[in-house]
Amino acid sequence: MPLRVNDLRPPAGAKRSRKRVGRGDGSGRGTYSGRGQKGQKSRAGGGTRPGFEGGQFGLIRKSPRKRGFRAPFRVEFTAINVGDLNDRFPSGAEVNAEALVAAGLLKRSDEPFKVLATGDLGHPLTIVAPRVSGAAKEKIEAAGGSIDARGPRPAEAQAEEAPAEEVAEVEGSGDKAKGKSKSGKGKSAKDQSSDDQPAEDQSSENQA
Repeated sequence: MPLRVNDLRPPAGAKRSRKRVGRGDGSGRGTYSGRGQKGQKSRAGGGTRPGFEGGQFGLIRKSPRKRGFRAPFRVEFTAINVGDLNDRFPSGAEVNAEALVAAGLLKRSDEPFKVLATGDLGHPLTIVAPRVSGAAKEKIEAAGGSIDARGPRPAEAQAEEAPAEEVAEVEGSGDKAKGKSKSGKGKSAKDQSSDDQPAEDQSSENQA
């Protein structure tokens, strides 16, 4: 027999009838409608808020408050330890983002990472990384290696760091504008008109 739409039925127990209260004592929920007699919970609009413990010092108030916040636009650097570099790269190798991805230490080549000093480094390596800790730098240089700080920087960090030259140019233009406004304020209208007059006219007036 084919299944038709009009033959579909919900599973047993999926649909339950509404609980009708106050419809006589024979229903089992008459007179007090399942609320019992007096008390805070029997009143219309009565009851307590979630977490209320009868007035005693509640568990929510006992718990320590949440402090601080987590920045939504933070840049999280993956930690790369020098001990891992010592185990996975031979002497004299260049360690960059692509090499770390091939070694399984990074998931993506554009992932920001920082070299940390955990572990020992026994042979020289050329490190190309956006960030290197001070202790890791000492271990790399002590092993005869070198650090190239021209590694890839995360896009978020590059956007946050404005070039110092642009800031200096903006400040210099602002100072020039202030100087012009101050020099203009100190002169009278007659002095300004004489400044605007051509040099030839001024010399002829002096001869006369």
